[in-house]
Amino acid sequence: MPIDALAALLMGLAGSGHCLMMCGGLAGALGQQASVTRLLIYNLGRISSYTIAGALIGAAAASISQVTPDGFVYLRLLAALLLFCLGLYFGGWWLGLQRIERLGRPLWRAIQPLAVKFRATRSLPATAVAGMLWGWLPCGLVYSALSWAAVSGSAGNGALYMALFGLGTLPAMFAFGWFSRALQSFLQSQGFRQLMGCVLIIYAIWVAIIALRQLPLFS
Repeated sequence: MPIDALAALLMGLAGSGHCLMMCGGLAGALGQQASVTRLLIYNLGRISSYTIAGALIGAAAASISQVTPDGFVYLRLLAALLLFCLGLYFGGWWLGLQRIERLGRPLWRAIQPLAVKFRATRSLPATAVAGMLWGWLPCGLVYSALSWAAVSGSAGNGALYMALFGLGTLPAMFAFGWFSRALQSFLQSQGFRQLMGCVLIIYAIWVAIIALRQLPLFS
């Protein structure tokens, strides 16, 4: 569904302030010592990890929906719930997604030293690998986007949704070193985050209503 692809892109764009807080220090440190080419390759490596994860989640969810007739509808409800939680998270009204982020920390503790090692190497292949490894940083924003990959219906669509999500985050992460402080402050401001939170919450409610209407109980 094209609107789901748009939602994935919107999550990336809306999460600019979140990305700057979570990974801005990393992007800034890399930007101070990296060429434009190296910084771009690093971020493309990060997006490629999102794309791979989206393909895996999309394929798995498609298999589940074939077994369970209403499975796809319930997956959409789950995606709407996570999007609703993400809106609350952006707005600072409820930080429950941080609990989900903790689930990925054991894996990240194993990956992080390797990611740092590759990032310290200045070759372009090593930079791409470092970006791919950093793409597995525990992040509620990424996990919420993966829920949309789950309702994409296929591995190909799941990969597309996560690629669009990654592209949505690209302006903030790639241009971090060139952003003015005023723009950085705007993206990280409470007003911007709450506005984006409200947009995502409204969209989540709309998606949930559509999904509920497809269930026999509500049809």
